Amino acid sequence: MPLDARRTISDLEQLRALTANDHGAQRIAWSETWLKARAWFQSKLAQLPVEHHLDAAGNSWTTLRGDSERTLILGSHLDSVPNGGWLDGCLGVLIRLVDWADEEGARFGRSLFGSSAFAGTHTIQADRGRTDRDGIRLEDALRQCHVDVDRIGEAGIERAHASAYLELHIEQGPVLEGMKLPLGVVLGTKGVERHAITFHGQEAHSGSTPMAVRRDALAAAAKLALEIRPIARKHPDAVATMGSVKTFPGIVTAVVGRCETTLDMRDLDAGVLASMLAEAQEASRRFAAEEGCTVEWSRIWSIEPIPFDPGLIELCGQAVRETAGSSHRLPSGPLHDAAEVARAGVPVVMMFTQSLAGLSHNPAENTRIEHLELAVQAFDRLARKTMQWLEA
Repeated sequence: MPLDARRTISDLEQLRALTANDHGAQRIAWSETWLKARAWFQSKLAQLPVEHHLDAAGNSWTTLRGDSERTLILGSHLDSVPNGGWLDGCLGVLIRLVDWADEEGARFGRSLFGSSAFAGTHTIQADRGRTDRDGIRLEDALRQCHVDVDRIGEAGIERAHASAYLELHIEQGPVLEGMKLPLGVVLGTKGVERHAITFHGQEAHSGSTPMAVRRDALAAAAKLALEIRPIARKHPDAVATMGSVKTFPGIVTAVVGRCETTLDMRDLDAGVLASMLAEAQEASRRFAAEEGCTVEWSRIWSIEPIPFDPGLIELCGQAVRETAGSSHRLPSGPLHDAAEVARAGVPVVMMFTQSLAGLSHNPAENTRIEHLELAVQAFDRLARKTMQWLEA
């Protein structure tokens, strides 16, 4: 029997009413509202012949036993960013059936917390001392939710018999809407190079220092901010962002002596990502020299591109075409729990549904009801095809 898409949408609207306010969704991981959302989700399953448990990292597992030990995992995450949208993450969980703990990292800055513990890629020794804006430590927040920080690696036991993983998610971008398509097939998650870049010049009086002799660190940074755009545009799916700038001394009457910036670059091809980074580094040195400055780089974080399973990509395309008439393949710029599952060696694919205006992590986040219905139908088709694929 196919899934009832309208019931799924009704459940999503009920979850929004339960866990959102006038500013948007408030299901921040390790909070009371998040725990309320999880309790609501389990209440929806109470009459079904399923087993439920929380693993050592706080991931919520609901299992429907079958004749085979081979396991098809479907899921996403119920947690949201503060003032978030009503669909990010929870769209996938409402179909079936792992709710990853703290995908967003909104409170402590550590995204993909639960899925990385599942995959064995967690970094708890580096993360345990993280604090939120109120000074509460990550490990103390975990303890309040009955998770022992020293045991989260035990979540890796859930990998046993995992044979495939499927995730349904809103796109969180404008590509599908621009193509007038309701659904898309995800090729993988882009790799990320994230760096702090500091330009050093010379503080000087803005009134008495001639333009020709200034060593303006902001000028060098501004040139780089413009240059990363043509660097990224050489590649069809690449993106590059300089999202923050701090200047010192930061007053209107002084030439900037130090400028601290950040750079985030993403692409699905590791070679493209490496070449973009090299070009940006060379350009930063060139612009620093032009402005009489120096520049230094420090890596904040990086992750390799994660391609998804070719066989499941094909099945996902079939399900989308049978449901919506046409299909498009695209990479995911945002990171997802699916990437961590893939890193553990489990075959993975994701399906996207269109995001209106490309907005997410925003109270205005939305998807047309008819597209949500198609997404539920197509995901159901994909799950059935995957079960046949596993049996074969």
